[in-house]
Amino acid sequence: MITIKKYAAIDIGSNAMRMLISNIVEQPGKETQFNKSALIRVPIRLGQDAFTVGEISEDNIDRMVDAMKAFKLLMKVYKIEKYKACATSAMREAYNGKEVADYIYQQSDIMIDIIDGKNEAAIIASTDLHSFIKTDQAYLYVDVGGGSTEFSLFNDGKMIASKSFKNGTVRLLNEMVNDIVWHEIEKWIKTNTQELDNVILIGSGGNINKIFKLSGKQQDQPLTYLYLNSQYQYLNSLTYEQRIAELGLNTDRADVIIPATKIYLNAMKWSGATKIYVPKIGLADGIVKAMYQGMI
Repeated sequence: MITIKKYAAIDIGSNAMRMLISNIVEQPGKETQFNKSALIRVPIRLGQDAFTVGEISEDNIDRMVDAMKAFKLLMKVYKIEKYKACATSAMREAYNGKEVADYIYQQSDIMIDIIDGKNEAAIIASTDLHSFIKTDQAYLYVDVGGGSTEFSLFNDGKMIASKSFKNGTVRLLNEMVNDIVWHEIEKWIKTNTQELDNVILIGSGGNINKIFKLSGKQQDQPLTYLYLNSQYQYLNSLTYEQRIAELGLNTDRADVIIPATKIYLNAMKWSGATKIYVPKIGLADGIVKAMYQGMI
């Protein structure tokens, strides 16, 4: 006899809002399965507001309300029994972030939890990472968002270090990341990986997922540093319009994909990694698992 639970996770990021609908399948004597049923993505770039003027604009507040009302209706249609909405760096840095979250709750009846970088990294780490991590191997998990990047280091099957940095794609587009931040990331990675051999990167985020999809590789195959670097050079050689027309990138992906790739490349270089695996996991997946495990 199997039991199926339906959960939803809403990830309010700096570049987009996403809602993941997941079927949780329980069977006696077997490991619980988490199956993605649907993923809805709305391209509302909150980071453009939060990181440049410090507040979420009226226009984007209205768009967020409409999106959340739509999410609420979809959850009703899917008969969702439990959900959680989490907002990351854009909402936590906008001075009106809490006010916006309260207003959205009044309008849509969806409560938003504005989480800090440490909690974000912990939620992401609760995903299916264990199925990719071998006990005899060291891994650097890198999740690149619009406002921040979360780094988690694993060795002997356990997380030994974690850090969030204010370096994300939307910040980089707006030239808001100085050399000091890059040096801090380099120092953190080198310090924490210097005693480890053959570090392997695990990347998550919409941009690395898109690059992986364009590579045509199977899910269990990694991308090499050389391949990622060649793609970085290729993407840089194209105009914004060419990335949309020739590669089929979304309008809100065609610009951020270049700074995102730069972050992954630097993480590989500073950790000495030559390979990066790209499993289909992220904050929304972590929220579902964390809810199921009673963590949030």
